[in-house]
Parts: sequence; structure tokens; C-alpha cells
Amino acid sequence: MSDQRIALVTGASRGIGRAAAKALAASGAHVIAVARTVGALEELDDEITAAGGSATLVPLNLRDFEALDRLGASVFERWGHLDAFFGNAAVLGMLSPLGHLDPKVFQELMEVNVTANWRLIRSLDPVLKRAQAGRALFVSSGAARTFRPYWGGYAVSKAALEALALTYAAECEGTPVKVNILNPGPLRTAMRARAMPGEDPETLPPPDAVAPLIVELLSAECAKNGELVTFKRA
Repeated sequence: MSDQRIALVTGASRGIGRAAAKALAASGAHVIAVARTVGALEELDDEITAAGGSATLVPLNLRDFEALDRLGASVFERWGHLDAFFGNAAVLGMLSPLGHLDPKVFQELMEVNVTANWRLIRSLDPVLKRAQAGRALFVSSGAARTFRPYWGGYAVSKAALEALALTYAAECEGTPVKVNILNPGPLRTAMRARAMPGEDPETLPPPDAVAPLIVELLSAECAKNGELVTFKRA
């Protein structure tokens, strides 16, 4: 196990996170799958195992910040390092004028989409730096830069996440760790369906389509750092 690449994925139970977890396992990594839903995690584990891969399941709510703080120590105790961190989990919140946005909704957006990733950076940075080629990748959105009406809460959280990730990338200059941002674009996910209820999902690529790019950006061979990479559908 010590020579195997170790990859941690948040939001691993569905959508992009699930596709990434399966692809990383297929590439030979042992996947630490983090998500809230135990049943969905167990289904993911079954699929990964059936395909010859391996995973460790971590049922966890990203708003449990103390648990996030303990995660890095747990990774260190079991594996000694972390090769890849995919910060994927996010919430959409509510599409609403800023003045009508419920404060609890805004707080959840910031806690899940921003604060949780900062806590994970604090927790996982030491084990990423113990790897020969630590890689971190965070999922953003075009909403962070387009400023459309009613998307303010989500847009603010993703813009803050980009600032967080790019600052971390700058701080990792001169270390073996590389940090990048992925804009996956419109994909056939549950979050997309909630945001665009009138859209035909069959017109969109499935989450599996972006998985090879995620594996590439989290590979030891990836030399990018501090870049925003946009998935271009075929």
C-alpha cells in the first residue's frame, strides 16, 4: 500500500466526484472517498472493488470542521502521505436576488464551498508535502466570473474558492505540490438539473467525460500550477 498513490475525493458519492473516484481507482490509486451518504459510498466501493480497485470510505459532513481537521492526521497515521486531493464537494444554494437570499443559505454556501476547502488545505497540506508529487485540484464554475443575476451566492462562493486555491498554489511554488482549478462546464449532474430545470440533460456530457482530465491534473506528471483549466467537450 505504501507505494500506491493515495487520492482523497470529496463529494465522492455522486456526479463529478463519483466519476473521479472511479477513474482514479482505475488508474491505480487507492481512493479515500468522502461524502455524507453512507449508502451511496458503499455502492461506489462495490463498483471500485468489482473493477479491481480499492477505496476507504469516510462518511463525513464537510461542515463538521473538527472532523476535517482530524482527517490529515488520520491519513498520515495510515499512509504517511497524500498524493492527490480533489476538492469537489459543493452546494448550489438558492438562485435568488442577493437581497432575498436567506442568510442560512449564504452561510452554508460559504461553509461548504469555501471554508471546508480552507480547513482541508490546513489539514492535508502536511501530508501532500510528504508525497513525492502532491497534487490538489479544486472544482470551480463559470459562475465565478460571469456575474449573472440571481446566481450571486454561488458565484461569490466559487470566486472565493478560486482566490483560495490560487493563493495556495502560489504558496506551493518551490515545493513538490501543484495546485490547480477545474471548470468542468455544464455536465449531466443533479446540481445542474436543479439549476437549469428546463434543460434537456441528454444534451450534456455525463460526469464520466471529465474524469480523464481530472486524473491527468492529479497525476505526478502534471506540471501545471496555479492554472484554471476548462474542460472542453468533444
